[in-house]
Amino acid sequence: MKMLSRILIAASALAMTTAMPALAKTFVYCSEASPEGFDPAPYTAGGTFDASAHPIYNRLVEFKKGTTEVEPALAESWEVSPDGLEYTFKLRQGVKFHSNEKFTPSRDFNADDVIFSYQRQASADHPWNQYIAGITYEYYNSMEMPSLIKDIVKVDDYTVKFVLTRPEAPFLANIAMPFASIVSAEYADMLDKAGTKEDLNNAPIGTGPFKFVAYQKDAVIRYAKNADYWGPAPKIDDLVFAITPDAAVRLQKLKAGECQLMPYPAPADIAAIKEDPNLKMDEQAGLNVGYLAYNTTQAPFDNPKVRKALNMALNKQAIIDAVFQGAGQVAKNPIPPTMWSYNDAIADDVYDPVAAKAALEAEGVKDLSMKIWAMPVQRPYMPNAKRAAELMQEDFAKVGVKVEIVSYEWGEYLDKSMEPGRDGAVILGWTGDNGDPDNFMGVLLSCASAQPGGANRAFWCNQEFSDILSKAKQTSDVAERTKLYEQAQVIFKDQAPWATLDHSTQYVPMAKNVTGFVMSPLGDFTFDTVDVTE
Repeated sequence: MKMLSRILIAASALAMTTAMPALAKTFVYCSEASPEGFDPAPYTAGGTFDASAHPIYNRLVEFKKGTTEVEPALAESWEVSPDGLEYTFKLRQGVKFHSNEKFTPSRDFNADDVIFSYQRQASADHPWNQYIAGITYEYYNSMEMPSLIKDIVKVDDYTVKFVLTRPEAPFLANIAMPFASIVSAEYADMLDKAGTKEDLNNAPIGTGPFKFVAYQKDAVIRYAKNADYWGPAPKIDDLVFAITPDAAVRLQKLKAGECQLMPYPAPADIAAIKEDPNLKMDEQAGLNVGYLAYNTTQAPFDNPKVRKALNMALNKQAIIDAVFQGAGQVAKNPIPPTMWSYNDAIADDVYDPVAAKAALEAEGVKDLSMKIWAMPVQRPYMPNAKRAAELMQEDFAKVGVKVEIVSYEWGEYLDKSMEPGRDGAVILGWTGDNGDPDNFMGVLLSCASAQPGGANRAFWCNQEFSDILSKAKQTSDVAERTKLYEQAQVIFKDQAPWATLDHSTQYVPMAKNVTGFVMSPLGDFTFDTVDVTE
């Protein structure tokens, strides 16, 4: 009788266990900044892409985890014409868009979504180009997409052909970038009819591994696993971004188990993190550069001799020592030394305040007052912009230049720093998006990127430099491209639109039980392969 009772009890317990759903797995990421929005096309900040492009959306092609190698995504395959002017993409069938309480898709992803996603960025006349007043498509314009893409042809529902005006060696890598994320044309139509077009940016619908659930501004973003995801299913059920701008607070939360992973630890905390038995940390050389961009359209910064003199006044090694504490190196070129075509033969500006002051006086510059803009957030290329600006302020004071340090909220900082009339010099930087030198020099320094809506914060246009970049993009010969980019770096150094500051090492601390996180050479934080063990 006792044996029968035990059997019945065991059977009952097994039935209850079988009937109960498995506990949902939640992963909390202590992110460093609030996103500017959830439509990746108008923005350039890595934190915005981490919150939008990577969890919510996909692109035609994407980068293989941990590499800059392009692989199929929403396009299963593609063909390139012999002259390099036509790219024909075969689209993946059966891909579902997300739904929310106001929208349920009536069809799968198809060619219409691809055409809509690109054309809204291409034409100022497109009804969705300015669905938010004043937005710009910084990447699309800086990469000269308007002059490159002649046409996008819908061959059929699952075939799209891009017709180019010229060969473009980095084209596939470029369209793997977040700005080229595919949004739902059907969702856009619904929002248009409802008079709520801004929800494309506030309540995003994509095809990615996670669905957007809610955003509490400057506090928390919530996502849920996309059960219909076309790719490998995420290991976690719920993803949370706990927005935590302060590095010390992020680390406190990580140690307390309030989040499982954080970006951009303070350099002073690196050694202690490595010694903590409950944490582990990945690290790699960052594909990045930090810089001070002068407004080269404003006197006296329109004079390259003045810019060179100011660069000589900066003790960059002191900035590295104080701000990076061993986690970075002085930069002399606009691309990092880990990138192909880096011109190591170039000599950096020598720190010489006496010569710098004399050079300024020779150009008639006396009693100069200027502003230095300091970012309010940590970025991989600049862990403490305010401290860096203070050190620059001290250096410039030694050569008779008075500096006022200014800052703004991050989104406002990015917007205002693009305004052509901006005064002074702005601290910014760049983490590579696709592993190609053009992604640094073309996007940040070309004449095209100096136009309104571009990413050229120096507003510097040197036609010889830009012509070299254009030539480099039109050949697939890597040796030839290397020579051209090396020449471009010589012009850049001579003209000095920036003071090149640093290249940093990237560190990613996480809880010991985190598995499946893959560091990206592009600085992305993605969580579709992440898991947490018991």
